Amino acid sequence: MLYAIMAEDVAGSLSNRLAARPQHLERLNILQDQGRLVLAGPHPAIDSDNPGDAGFSGSLIVAEFASQQDAQDWANADPYICAGVYARVTVKPFKQVFPQ
Repeated sequence: MLYAIMAEDVAGSLSNRLAARPQHLERLNILQDQGRLVLAGPHPAIDSDNPGDAGFSGSLIVAEFASQQDAQDWANADPYICAGVYARVTVKPFKQVFPQ
């Protein structure tokens, strides 16, 4: 089943985010290589594709996991959590309707 992993950043965590980004992307690449990643990306803190020093307010990942607990366990091990980037992470089941 698909799960939406919705994370909110700690204010002022851009430098921590940038430092942990390679490890974060490595985990996403594994999901992609396994054919389990639907989409992933950050929420810019301002209305811009390149927010610069404004940074990001969080992230969204939609991926396939065997269970909600597996998705939660995967999310809990994210390098952004270990680096103090994420203040809160919510994992919910997700039903993709579009695109078909």
